[in-house]
Amino acid sequence: MNTLPDARTALPPDDDLRAILHNEVHARPTARIRLPALVVYVAVLNEGVQREDEWAHLKRLPGQDGLRLAELGSNFLRIRLGNCTLKWERHSEFTRYSIVQALPEGAGLEAPESPALDALAVDADWLRTIPGRTVAAIKLAMVIGDISNAPAAARLGQQWLGGRSVVASIMGTYGHSIAVTAFRLRDSGFEHMLVIAPASTTETRAGRISQRLLELETYRLMALRGLPAAKSLAPMLAEAEAALADITARLENKQATEQELLDTLVALAAKVERATAVHQYRFSATQAYHAIVGQRIAELREKPISGTQGIGEFMQRRLTPAIATVDATAQRLAALSQRIERASGLLRTRVDIATETQNQQLLAKLTRGQELQLRLQSTVEGLSIAAISYYVMSLLYYGAKAAKVAGVPVNPDLFAGAMIPLVLWAVWTTTQRIHKRLHAEQDH
Repeated sequence: MNTLPDARTALPPDDDLRAILHNEVHARPTARIRLPALVVYVAVLNEGVQREDEWAHLKRLPGQDGLRLAELGSNFLRIRLGNCTLKWERHSEFTRYSIVQALPEGAGLEAPESPALDALAVDADWLRTIPGRTVAAIKLAMVIGDISNAPAAARLGQQWLGGRSVVASIMGTYGHSIAVTAFRLRDSGFEHMLVIAPASTTETRAGRISQRLLELETYRLMALRGLPAAKSLAPMLAEAEAALADITARLENKQATEQELLDTLVALAAKVERATAVHQYRFSATQAYHAIVGQRIAELREKPISGTQGIGEFMQRRLTPAIATVDATAQRLAALSQRIERASGLLRTRVDIATETQNQQLLAKLTRGQELQLRLQSTVEGLSIAAISYYVMSLLYYGAKAAKVAGVPVNPDLFAGAMIPLVLWAVWTTTQRIHKRLHAEQDH
């Protein structure tokens, strides 16, 4: 009888990251917001802030004594606090706290702004002591209103925000809401934003609208964090470029030794590499954050309102020059590093040529020395043949004298004279045979 396989044994074993990667799309669900509502949003840099520090701070909220550290493991947590909801999200460089609460009674477009935004559902001291350094703080009011006449609604929003100059846009392909903001810091440290939407707006749509606007402003500020670094590098880059030009000129005109040029070039390369190591991450992060800003602007699908500058247009006009400065500085730093590398290659080539010239001179000296040694050896060899022949002739002469004394009829002087050519030939032949034998052994 055939049986169906168990659901967990019908597949190969799971990869260790399968469940984590699969659930990543559900890691930070959009909030559900019922209008009218106030979103108090704070984003802080979490450098040096541990997850345990944030956990301890969250436990200070009413009724959260039993909060476990493991609940923060997914970098997302939603806490219900009586009549409000707090959302905690930890990212690589910053942590976001979003508090969604109802607007006070009567806090509509007809009422003034300040009383509606001053009421906080959490203790102000808890908000003030969030671990980290504030990078963005926004109070986003979402009110119910008529958006059929967009210019009139934008003017009401401007009055509600205190009458200052604002930017506003109709959001959504079919115009589901209007966003109004001034992108200005108030004395309280918060920015104020306003969303006007009809009463039929669903809770999920209101949540998506708030998320896009809050993320847009957060990522804008994070993208701009590369601008101070880019400006601070400008004097150093100008100085380094001038120093490199001077090194190149001295290299071309041969006004300094290789060691002097090498020492100067190494010091310059170290300075540039240090700047690259310190700022490269910030510049790369700026590009990444700017790309997210562009995505969030596109997601707004905004339409212009007559007589008012749109959010996306305002953002791009003000943000693009800053990002261009950061990108130009990053490219300038990379180009300077490449130019230093090319200068190092030229200097290395000059050193190699000088070394090769020295080696050739040394080889020429060695060759001349070998030639002199060969001549000396030939001279010594000739003297050796003469000396050996002399000793051989002496032996033959004394042999002939001994033979004469023994009664052999021989004249020693004539015999010795006659043997001179034969002895010289024999000694020379023997020397040549020895040379051939030594050369044969050396070849093997």
